[in-house]
Amino acid sequence: MGKLSTHVLDLSRGRPAAGLKIELRSTGTNTLLKTVVTNADGRTDAPLLADAALTPGEYELTFHVGDYFGERTFLDRVPIRFRVADASANYHIPLLCTPWAYSTYRGS
Repeated sequence: MGKLSTHVLDLSRGRPAAGLKIELRSTGTNTLLKTVVTNADGRTDAPLLADAALTPGEYELTFHVGDYFGERTFLDRVPIRFRVADASANYHIPLLCTPWAYSTYRGS
């Protein structure tokens, strides 16, 4: 079975983004599935969804970067919407961010 995971890198400080709040929603039902905070390595302690909990559909990760950086001069929250087509696959969605910019990709 597959899993959904993420990690966050603070590019302005050159280190993992520890203590960053992340929300996971199912966008089809607009249901909040999970709220987590990144650990010292900028990762979650466990997959966000795994095995039978990962089902095909549309999801959104919301990264609370404004709270993490302690400012909302430009970015506050970064939403990333994505689709799970194959629940047996692994979906890793990293976020690389600064207070002014971000980038993401589908990792492995």
